[in-house]
Formats: sequence, structure tokens, C-alpha cells
Amino acid sequence: MNEDQTLSLLMAVLMLILVSSALFSRRIPIGQTLRMLLVWLGIFLVGFVLFSFRGEVGQVWNRMKAELTPGGSTDSNGTITVTKGEDGHFWVDAELNGRTTRLMVDSGATTTALSEITAKAANIEIDASGFPVLISTANGTVEARRAKVQRLRVGNIVRENFSVVVSSSFGDTNVIGMNFLDSLDSWKVQGNHLLLNPREGPSDASIN
Repeated sequence: MNEDQTLSLLMAVLMLILVSSALFSRRIPIGQTLRMLLVWLGIFLVGFVLFSFRGEVGQVWNRMKAELTPGGSTDSNGTITVTKGEDGHFWVDAELNGRTTRLMVDSGATTTALSEITAKAANIEIDASGFPVLISTANGTVEARRAKVQRLRVGNIVRENFSVVVSSSFGDTNVIGMNFLDSLDSWKVQGNHLLLNPREGPSDASIN
């Protein structure tokens, strides 16, 4: 038992003694007094357990939040936890220039890719000059155009002037690719959860 646990146990015992003294001083029948003492003892025990294992309780709570918010939840350390969807993919709720959009995390995609409809809805300027980019998809090779998202936000992770490719051939599918994942401090799949750890430091928002 560490120092914090010892202190919390001592405080609980002192509080229980005070409650016991108050109950006995009121001359309540012994049966009722014992029942009330048992209730208070249960309350103190629950409080002691929650305080002693607050770290583990926090982890469980973060996992529950991740299950309840499939688009991603952020814990106190800044780590974003994303629960795998029923389709077997990880989806995040991202903001593209302030507009919330659902994107699929795809480690097989080199660059974050957006549909033309999504790009226009988020007021993303598409570079129509030069040659198009050839992108390999499950449906074959398609042409796409380069573009920049002024501000991309996923939870507490912000990217400014972020490079993407845009194509009408993507349909209504939008994916976050490796150019986003590589900008993180780390990322990993743990069971049915994807953990995204942001890069520390003030320069985090300027990584493309």
C-alpha cells in the first residue's frame, strides 16, 4: 500500500469514527444504527477503491468513451482512441476548414484523399494547374488533383495548410492517409481500437 492509499484509508477510518459517534450520540436503536453504519461503510469503501485505483478507473472510462463515441475520444494525455466500426474500418470525425466530415483512416493510402463534393463543401481550393496525380484505388487507377486544407482538425490534433488529393472518382469516401499518420508522435492498433498520439510541442499545428 503506497502513501496515498494509506492516507486515504486513514481519512476514511476517521470519517467513519465521526459518523459512528454522531449516530450513537443520537441514541438511535442499535439495529438501525448498525444498518446505517454498514451503509456508510460501503460508501467509504467504494470511495477508497475509486481513489486508490483512479488510474485504472480513468483507463476504463476512456475505453467506455471510445465505445460510445466511435468518431474518436481524447483522454487526459491527448491520446485519441478510435473504435473500429462495424465495417471493420476506423472512422474519425474531422474538421476540414471548420466543417465536420467523417473520414476513414487508411494506412494503405500515401496521401489523405477527399471526394470533390467534400472539398467543395469545405471550401478547399483545388490546384487545377499542371498534370493530375494518378492514384491507385480498389477500383483501379484514377486521376486526382492536389489541394491544401487550410485547417484540418482531428480531436486535439491540428494541421494547417495540409496536403490532400481530390477527385470526383472517390465517390463519397474520404480517407486519412499516411501523410497524417506520419506527422503524429505515434499511432498503433490495439485490438479493436486505434490509438493516435499527437506530436508534442507548439510546432504540431504546422506539420504538413
